[in-house]
Amino acid sequence: MTDPTAQSEIDWLYSTQLFGIKLGLENVQRLLRELGLPKAGQKFIHVAGTNGKGSTCAFMHSILKAAGINAGLFTSPHLIHFGERIRDAERMITPTEIAAGVNRLREQVAGWDPHPTFFELTLALALEWFAQQDCPWVVLETGLGGRLDATNAITPEVSVITPIGWDHMDMLGDTLGKIAAEKAGIIKPGVPVVTMVQEPEAMEVIKRTAAERRAALTVIDEPWAGETGLAGPHQRWNAAMAVAALRAEGFDLDEAVIARGLRKVQWPARFQKVGGCIIDGAHNHDSARVLVQTWQEQFPEERAEIIFGAVAGKDTAAVMRELAPIAGSWRFTGFESPRALPPEKLGEIWDGLRMGEHPVTKHAGIADALRGMKPGARVLIAGSLYLAGEALALLEDKAAAFEKSAQ
Repeated sequence: MTDPTAQSEIDWLYSTQLFGIKLGLENVQRLLRELGLPKAGQKFIHVAGTNGKGSTCAFMHSILKAAGINAGLFTSPHLIHFGERIRDAERMITPTEIAAGVNRLREQVAGWDPHPTFFELTLALALEWFAQQDCPWVVLETGLGGRLDATNAITPEVSVITPIGWDHMDMLGDTLGKIAAEKAGIIKPGVPVVTMVQEPEAMEVIKRTAAERRAALTVIDEPWAGETGLAGPHQRWNAAMAVAALRAEGFDLDEAVIARGLRKVQWPARFQKVGGCIIDGAHNHDSARVLVQTWQEQFPEERAEIIFGAVAGKDTAAVMRELAPIAGSWRFTGFESPRALPPEKLGEIWDGLRMGEHPVTKHAGIADALRGMKPGARVLIAGSLYLAGEALALLEDKAAAFEKSAQ
Protein backbone atom coordinates (compact mmCIF):
# COMPACT_ATOMS: atom_id res chain seq x y z
CA MET A 1 0.00 0.00 0.00
CA THR A 2 1.41 3.38 -1.04
CA ASP A 3 1.72 5.94 1.77
CA PRO A 4 -1.16 8.48 1.49
CA THR A 5 1.27 11.42 1.37
CA ALA A 6 3.25 9.77 -1.42
CA GLN A 7 0.02 8.90 -3.25
CA SER A 8 -1.06 12.53 -3.24
CA GLU A 9 2.13 13.48 -5.11
CA ILE A 10 1.60 10.69 -7.64
CA ASP A 11 -2.02 11.77 -8.08
CA TRP A 12 -0.83 15.32 -8.76
CA LEU A 13 1.49 14.02 -11.49
CA TYR A 14 -1.39 12.15 -13.14
CA SER A 15 -3.50 15.32 -12.91
CA THR A 16 -1.05 17.07 -15.24
CA GLN A 17 -2.37 14.87 -18.06
CA LEU A 18 -5.13 17.49 -18.24
CA PHE A 19 -2.55 19.76 -19.91
CA GLY A 20 -2.59 17.30 -22.81
CA ILE A 21 0.25 16.51 -25.21
CA LYS A 22 2.19 19.56 -26.38
CA LEU A 23 4.89 18.89 -28.95
CA GLY A 24 7.85 21.22 -28.59
CA LEU A 25 11.16 21.48 -26.74
CA GLU A 26 11.23 24.93 -25.14
CA ASN A 27 9.54 23.97 -21.88
CA VAL A 28 11.43 20.73 -21.36
CA GLN A 29 14.76 22.37 -22.20
CA ARG A 30 14.06 25.02 -19.54
CA LEU A 31 13.06 22.36 -17.03
CA LEU A 32 16.16 20.23 -17.57
CA ARG A 33 18.44 23.27 -17.56
CA GLU A 34 17.09 24.48 -14.20
CA LEU A 35 17.42 20.97 -12.74
CA GLY A 36 20.96 20.46 -14.06
CA LEU A 37 19.95 17.41 -16.07
CA PRO A 38 21.07 15.13 -17.55
CA LYS A 39 23.99 14.22 -15.31
CA ALA A 40 27.40 15.11 -16.75
CA GLY A 41 28.98 12.12 -18.44
CA GLN A 42 25.75 10.14 -18.72
CA LYS A 43 25.24 8.64 -22.18
CA PHE A 44 22.02 7.87 -24.06
CA ILE A 45 20.65 5.68 -26.82
CA HIS A 46 17.56 7.33 -28.32
CA VAL A 47 14.83 5.28 -30.02
CA ALA A 48 11.97 6.52 -32.22
CA GLY A 49 9.63 4.80 -34.67
CA THR A 50 6.03 3.67 -35.00
CA ASN A 51 6.31 0.01 -34.06
CA GLY A 52 8.84 -1.99 -32.09
CA LYS A 53 10.30 0.92 -30.08
CA GLY A 54 9.64 -0.65 -26.70
CA SER A 55 10.82 -4.10 -27.70
CA THR A 56 14.02 -2.73 -29.26
CA CYS A 57 14.68 -0.71 -26.09
CA ALA A 58 14.04 -3.79 -23.96
CA PHE A 59 16.48 -5.87 -26.03
CA MET A 60 19.23 -3.25 -25.64
CA HIS A 61 18.58 -2.91 -21.93
CA SER A 62 18.67 -6.68 -21.45
CA ILE A 63 21.97 -6.99 -23.34
CA LEU A 64 23.54 -4.21 -21.26
CA LYS A 65 22.31 -5.93 -18.10
CA ALA A 66 23.83 -9.22 -19.29
CA ALA A 67 27.10 -7.32 -19.77
CA GLY A 68 26.97 -6.11 -16.16
CA ILE A 69 26.07 -2.51 -17.01
CA ASN A 70 23.52 -0.77 -14.80
CA ALA A 71 21.70 1.01 -17.61
CA GLY A 72 18.53 3.03 -17.18
CA LEU A 73 15.41 2.38 -19.26
CA PHE A 74 12.73 4.99 -19.99
CA THR A 75 9.57 3.83 -21.80
CA SER A 76 5.87 4.61 -22.03
CA PRO A 77 3.06 4.02 -21.42
CA HIS A 78 3.04 1.74 -18.39
CA LEU A 79 0.87 -1.36 -18.33
CA ILE A 80 -0.04 -1.76 -14.66
CA HIS A 81 1.68 0.96 -12.64
CA PHE A 82 3.72 4.10 -13.29
CA GLY A 83 7.02 2.68 -12.00
CA GLU A 84 7.36 0.50 -15.12
CA ARG A 85 8.30 3.62 -17.08
CA ILE A 86 11.54 4.21 -15.15
CA ARG A 87 13.94 1.41 -14.21
CA ASP A 88 17.58 0.43 -13.98
CA ALA A 89 19.10 -3.02 -14.39
CA GLU A 90 17.77 -4.23 -11.05
CA ARG A 91 14.46 -2.60 -10.31
CA MET A 92 11.77 -0.03 -11.05
CA ILE A 93 11.51 3.34 -9.34
CA THR A 94 9.46 2.95 -6.14
CA PRO A 95 6.31 4.90 -5.17
CA THR A 96 8.30 6.65 -2.41
CA GLU A 97 10.99 7.70 -4.89
CA ILE A 98 8.35 8.83 -7.38
CA ALA A 99 6.65 10.96 -4.73
CA ALA A 100 9.91 12.55 -3.56
CA GLY A 101 10.91 13.41 -7.11
CA VAL A 102 7.46 14.74 -7.99
CA ASN A 103 7.45 16.91 -4.88
CA ARG A 104 10.68 18.59 -6.02
CA LEU A 105 9.35 19.02 -9.55
CA ARG A 106 6.08 20.41 -8.29
CA GLU A 107 7.90 23.14 -6.39
CA GLN A 108 10.17 23.82 -9.36
CA VAL A 109 7.36 24.42 -11.85
CA ALA A 110 4.90 26.24 -9.56
CA GLY A 111 3.55 29.20 -11.49
CA TRP A 112 4.97 28.17 -14.86
CA ASP A 113 2.96 29.24 -17.88
CA PRO A 114 2.76 27.16 -19.96
CA HIS A 115 2.83 24.41 -17.36
CA PRO A 116 5.04 21.39 -18.15
CA THR A 117 3.11 18.39 -19.43
CA PHE A 118 2.82 14.99 -17.78
CA PHE A 119 5.37 13.52 -20.18
CA GLU A 120 7.87 16.36 -19.70
CA LEU A 121 7.66 15.97 -15.93
CA THR A 122 7.98 12.20 -16.20
CA LEU A 123 11.12 12.57 -18.31
CA ALA A 124 12.66 14.96 -15.79
CA LEU A 125 11.75 12.60 -12.95
CA ALA A 126 13.41 9.74 -14.81
CA LEU A 127 16.62 11.62 -15.58
CA GLU A 128 16.96 12.71 -11.97
CA TRP A 129 16.44 9.13 -10.76
CA PHE A 130 18.93 7.72 -13.29
CA ALA A 131 21.50 10.22 -12.00
CA GLN A 132 20.84 9.10 -8.41
CA GLN A 133 21.30 5.46 -9.44
CA ASP A 134 24.60 6.28 -11.22
CA CYS A 135 23.39 4.79 -14.49
CA PRO A 136 26.23 5.32 -16.98
CA TRP A 137 23.88 4.57 -19.90
CA VAL A 138 20.19 5.22 -20.49
CA VAL A 139 18.01 3.70 -23.19
CA LEU A 140 15.45 6.39 -24.01
CA GLU A 141 12.20 5.75 -25.89
CA THR A 142 10.39 8.67 -27.50
CA GLY A 143 6.82 9.31 -26.48
CA LEU A 144 5.27 10.67 -29.69
CA GLY A 145 7.00 11.41 -32.96
CA GLY A 146 10.60 12.46 -32.44
CA ARG A 147 11.49 15.92 -33.70
CA LEU A 148 9.37 17.74 -31.11
CA ASP A 149 9.16 14.97 -28.52
CA ALA A 150 10.46 15.93 -25.06
CA THR A 151 13.13 13.22 -25.22
CA ASN A 152 14.69 15.03 -28.18
CA ALA A 153 16.10 17.58 -25.73
CA ILE A 154 18.79 14.95 -25.09
CA THR A 155 21.81 14.46 -27.36
CA PRO A 156 22.49 10.72 -27.59
CA GLU A 157 25.49 8.66 -28.60
CA VAL A 158 23.42 6.73 -31.14
CA SER A 159 19.90 7.08 -32.53
CA VAL A 160 17.61 4.23 -33.57
CA ILE A 161 14.57 4.43 -35.86
CA THR A 162 12.33 1.37 -35.79
CA PRO A 163 9.71 0.60 -38.49
CA ILE A 164 7.65 3.64 -39.47
CA GLY A 165 3.96 3.23 -40.22
CA TRP A 166 0.58 4.87 -39.96
CA ASP A 167 -0.20 6.16 -36.46
CA HIS A 168 -0.91 9.53 -34.82
CA MET A 169 -1.56 11.01 -38.26
CA ASP A 170 -3.47 13.90 -36.68
CA MET A 171 -0.25 15.10 -35.03
CA LEU A 172 2.54 13.75 -37.24
CA GLY A 173 1.22 14.11 -40.78
CA ASP A 174 -0.97 12.44 -43.36
CA THR A 175 1.75 10.86 -45.49
CA LEU A 176 4.44 8.32 -44.65
CA GLY A 177 7.04 10.88 -45.68
CA LYS A 178 5.73 13.46 -43.20
CA ILE A 179 5.58 10.89 -40.40
CA ALA A 180 9.11 9.74 -41.24
CA ALA A 181 10.36 13.35 -41.13
CA GLU A 182 9.07 13.66 -37.56
CA LYS A 183 10.68 10.37 -36.53
CA ALA A 184 13.95 11.22 -38.31
CA GLY A 185 13.99 14.45 -36.31
CA ILE A 186 15.91 12.59 -33.59
CA ILE A 187 18.93 12.29 -35.90
CA LYS A 188 21.63 14.62 -34.56
CA PRO A 189 24.65 16.02 -36.43
CA GLY A 190 27.47 13.48 -36.40
CA VAL A 191 25.59 10.97 -34.22
CA PRO A 192 25.37 7.44 -35.70
CA VAL A 193 21.87 6.24 -36.58
CA VAL A 194 20.56 2.70 -37.00
CA THR A 195 17.39 1.65 -38.77
CA MET A 196 16.08 -1.32 -40.73
CA VAL A 197 14.67 -1.68 -44.22
CA GLN A 198 11.66 0.64 -44.39
CA GLU A 199 8.96 1.53 -46.89
CA PRO A 200 10.67 3.46 -49.73
CA GLU A 201 9.03 6.79 -48.84
CA ALA A 202 10.17 6.54 -45.23
CA MET A 203 13.64 5.25 -46.11
CA GLU A 204 14.24 8.15 -48.49
CA VAL A 205 13.55 10.62 -45.68
CA ILE A 206 15.82 8.80 -43.21
CA LYS A 207 18.69 8.58 -45.70
CA ARG A 208 18.38 12.22 -46.71
CA THR A 209 18.23 13.44 -43.11
CA ALA A 210 21.23 11.33 -42.10
CA ALA A 211 23.23 12.62 -45.07
CA GLU A 212 22.32 16.25 -44.35
CA ARG A 213 23.44 15.87 -40.74
CA ARG A 214 26.49 13.77 -41.61
CA ALA A 215 25.27 10.98 -39.36
CA ALA A 216 26.66 7.55 -40.22
CA LEU A 217 23.68 5.38 -41.18
CA THR A 218 23.42 1.62 -40.64
CA VAL A 219 20.48 -0.12 -42.33
CA ILE A 220 19.65 -3.62 -41.06
CA ASP A 221 18.56 -5.83 -43.94
CA GLU A 222 18.21 -9.19 -42.22
CA PRO A 223 16.80 -10.30 -38.86
CA TRP A 224 18.70 -11.73 -35.92
CA ALA A 225 19.32 -15.40 -36.63
CA GLY A 226 19.38 -16.66 -33.06
CA GLU A 227 16.82 -17.19 -30.33
CA THR A 228 15.05 -14.29 -28.63
CA GLY A 229 12.84 -14.15 -25.56
CA LEU A 230 9.98 -12.47 -27.48
CA ALA A 231 7.78 -14.34 -29.94
CA GLY A 232 7.29 -13.43 -33.58
CA PRO A 233 9.43 -12.87 -36.68
CA HIS A 234 9.28 -9.08 -36.20
CA GLN A 235 11.06 -9.42 -32.86
CA ARG A 236 14.10 -10.86 -34.58
CA TRP A 237 14.30 -7.64 -36.60
CA ASN A 238 14.01 -5.60 -33.40
CA ALA A 239 16.78 -7.71 -31.87
CA ALA A 240 19.02 -7.10 -34.89
CA MET A 241 18.53 -3.32 -34.57
CA ALA A 242 19.30 -3.47 -30.86
CA VAL A 243 22.57 -5.31 -31.46
CA ALA A 244 23.53 -2.99 -34.32
CA ALA A 245 22.87 0.10 -32.19
CA LEU A 246 25.16 -1.12 -29.41
CA ARG A 247 27.85 -1.96 -31.94
CA ALA A 248 27.47 1.44 -33.62
CA GLU A 249 28.29 3.04 -30.28
CA GLY A 250 31.42 0.91 -30.03
CA PHE A 251 30.38 -1.69 -27.46
CA ASP A 252 32.66 -4.71 -27.88
CA LEU A 253 30.35 -7.32 -26.41
CA ASP A 254 30.98 -11.03 -26.30
CA GLU A 255 28.60 -12.96 -28.55
CA ALA A 256 27.54 -15.10 -25.60
CA VAL A 257 26.59 -11.95 -23.64
CA ILE A 258 24.51 -10.67 -26.56
CA ALA A 259 22.78 -14.02 -26.99
CA ARG A 260 22.02 -14.25 -23.27
CA GLY A 261 20.57 -10.74 -23.21
CA LEU A 262 18.32 -11.43 -26.19
CA ARG A 263 17.07 -14.69 -24.68
CA LYS A 264 16.41 -13.29 -21.21
CA VAL A 265 14.58 -10.14 -22.31
CA GLN A 266 11.23 -9.52 -20.66
CA TRP A 267 8.70 -7.19 -22.23
CA PRO A 268 5.07 -7.75 -21.24
CA ALA A 269 2.02 -7.58 -23.53
CA ARG A 270 3.97 -8.57 -26.62
CA PHE A 271 2.35 -11.90 -27.49
CA GLN A 272 2.51 -12.72 -23.81
CA LYS A 273 0.93 -15.95 -22.62
CA VAL A 274 -0.79 -15.52 -19.25
CA GLY A 275 -3.82 -17.06 -17.58
CA GLY A 276 -4.69 -19.11 -20.65
CA CYS A 277 -4.78 -15.96 -22.84
CA ILE A 278 -2.48 -14.25 -25.27
CA ILE A 279 -2.09 -10.53 -24.52
CA ASP A 280 -0.69 -8.24 -27.20
CA GLY A 281 -0.73 -4.46 -27.25
CA ALA A 282 -1.20 -4.27 -31.03
CA HIS A 283 -3.07 -1.02 -31.66
CA ASN A 284 -2.38 0.03 -35.23
CA HIS A 285 -2.40 -1.44 -38.73
CA ASP A 286 1.22 -2.59 -38.79
CA SER A 287 1.34 -4.00 -35.26
CA ALA A 288 -1.89 -5.92 -35.93
CA ARG A 289 -0.38 -7.35 -39.09
CA VAL A 290 2.70 -8.69 -37.30
CA LEU A 291 0.48 -9.99 -34.50
CA VAL A 292 -1.41 -12.07 -37.06
CA GLN A 293 1.89 -13.36 -38.49
CA THR A 294 3.01 -14.38 -35.00
CA TRP A 295 -0.34 -16.03 -34.27
CA GLN A 296 -0.18 -18.05 -37.48
CA GLU A 297 3.39 -19.04 -36.66
CA GLN A 298 2.49 -20.15 -33.13
CA PHE A 299 -1.03 -21.52 -33.71
CA PRO A 300 -1.35 -22.55 -37.36
CA GLU A 301 -4.93 -23.21 -38.49
CA GLU A 302 -6.37 -22.03 -35.14
CA ARG A 303 -8.84 -19.16 -34.76
CA ALA A 304 -8.80 -16.69 -31.89
CA GLU A 305 -11.60 -15.68 -29.59
CA ILE A 306 -10.66 -11.98 -29.66
CA ILE A 307 -11.33 -9.66 -26.74
CA PHE A 308 -10.91 -6.30 -28.40
CA GLY A 309 -10.87 -2.71 -27.16
CA ALA A 310 -9.52 0.48 -28.71
CA VAL A 311 -9.08 4.18 -27.97
CA ALA A 312 -10.43 7.11 -29.92
CA GLY A 313 -8.18 8.61 -32.57
CA LYS A 314 -6.85 5.32 -33.93
CA ASP A 315 -7.67 3.65 -37.26
CA THR A 316 -9.65 0.96 -35.49
CA ALA A 317 -11.19 -0.33 -38.71
CA ALA A 318 -7.72 -1.05 -40.13
CA VAL A 319 -6.75 -2.98 -37.00
CA MET A 320 -9.94 -5.06 -37.16
CA ARG A 321 -9.40 -5.71 -40.85
CA GLU A 322 -5.91 -7.08 -40.14
CA LEU A 323 -7.10 -9.29 -37.26
CA ALA A 324 -10.14 -10.66 -39.10
CA PRO A 325 -8.35 -13.65 -40.75
CA ILE A 326 -7.60 -15.19 -37.34
CA ALA A 327 -10.85 -14.19 -35.65
CA GLY A 328 -13.24 -16.91 -34.57
CA SER A 329 -15.39 -14.47 -32.60
CA TRP A 330 -15.25 -10.91 -31.24
CA ARG A 331 -15.85 -9.69 -27.72
CA PHE A 332 -15.84 -5.92 -27.84
CA THR A 333 -15.08 -4.36 -24.48
CA GLY A 334 -14.68 -1.10 -22.68
CA PHE A 335 -11.77 -0.52 -20.28
CA GLU A 336 -10.40 1.97 -17.77
CA SER A 337 -9.28 4.78 -20.05
CA PRO A 338 -11.00 8.09 -20.73
CA ARG A 339 -10.22 7.53 -24.41
CA ALA A 340 -11.72 4.03 -24.64
CA LEU A 341 -14.31 3.57 -27.38
CA PRO A 342 -17.66 2.17 -26.20
CA PRO A 343 -18.21 -1.46 -27.22
CA GLU A 344 -21.30 -0.37 -29.17
CA LYS A 345 -19.09 1.86 -31.33
CA LEU A 346 -16.65 -0.99 -31.90
CA GLY A 347 -19.57 -3.13 -33.05
CA GLU A 348 -20.61 -0.44 -35.52
CA ILE A 349 -17.10 -0.23 -36.95
CA TRP A 350 -16.96 -4.01 -37.38
CA ASP A 351 -20.38 -4.15 -39.02
CA GLY A 352 -19.30 -1.44 -41.44
CA LEU A 353 -16.41 -3.59 -42.67
CA ARG A 354 -18.81 -6.30 -43.93
CA MET A 355 -16.19 -9.02 -43.54
CA GLY A 356 -18.50 -11.95 -42.96
CA GLU A 357 -20.36 -13.48 -40.06
CA HIS A 358 -18.57 -13.77 -36.74
CA PRO A 359 -20.20 -14.21 -33.32
CA VAL A 360 -20.09 -10.80 -31.61
CA THR A 361 -20.78 -9.88 -27.98
CA LYS A 362 -20.34 -6.54 -26.19
CA HIS A 363 -19.02 -6.08 -22.65
CA ALA A 364 -18.65 -3.19 -20.25
CA GLY A 365 -15.21 -4.32 -19.07
CA ILE A 366 -12.47 -6.90 -19.43
CA ALA A 367 -13.63 -9.04 -16.48
CA ASP A 368 -17.06 -9.38 -18.03
CA ALA A 369 -15.53 -10.20 -21.41
CA LEU A 370 -13.50 -13.02 -19.90
CA ARG A 371 -16.55 -14.60 -18.26
CA GLY A 372 -18.22 -17.34 -20.20
CA MET A 373 -15.30 -18.02 -22.54
CA LYS A 374 -15.52 -21.56 -23.79
CA PRO A 375 -13.22 -24.02 -21.96
CA GLY A 376 -10.07 -24.50 -23.99
CA ALA A 377 -10.76 -21.46 -26.18
CA ARG A 378 -7.73 -19.76 -27.64
CA VAL A 379 -8.20 -16.20 -26.32
CA LEU A 380 -6.43 -13.16 -27.75
CA ILE A 381 -6.66 -9.78 -25.98
CA ALA A 382 -5.62 -6.92 -28.27
CA GLY A 383 -6.41 -3.47 -29.62
CA SER A 384 -4.78 -1.15 -27.09
CA LEU A 385 -1.85 -1.15 -24.69
CA TYR A 386 -4.16 0.34 -22.06
CA LEU A 387 -6.51 -2.64 -22.45
CA ALA A 388 -3.52 -5.00 -22.37
CA GLY A 389 -2.31 -3.50 -19.10
CA GLU A 390 -5.70 -3.78 -17.43
CA ALA A 391 -6.07 -7.38 -18.62
CA LEU A 392 -2.59 -8.24 -17.39
CA ALA A 393 -3.35 -6.78 -13.95
CA LEU A 394 -6.54 -8.82 -13.76
CA LEU A 395 -5.05 -12.09 -14.95
CA GLU A 396 -1.97 -11.77 -12.72
CA ASP A 397 -4.12 -10.85 -9.69
CA LYS A 398 -2.64 -7.35 -9.54
CA ALA A 399 -5.86 -5.41 -10.00
CA ALA A 400 -5.28 -3.47 -6.77
CA ALA A 401 -1.99 -2.11 -8.20
CA PHE A 402 -3.48 -1.05 -11.55
CA GLU A 403 -3.16 2.67 -12.34
CA LYS A 404 -5.18 3.92 -15.29
CA SER A 405 -3.57 6.55 -17.46
CA ALA A 406 -4.50 8.64 -20.46
CA GLN A 407 -0.91 8.84 -21.76
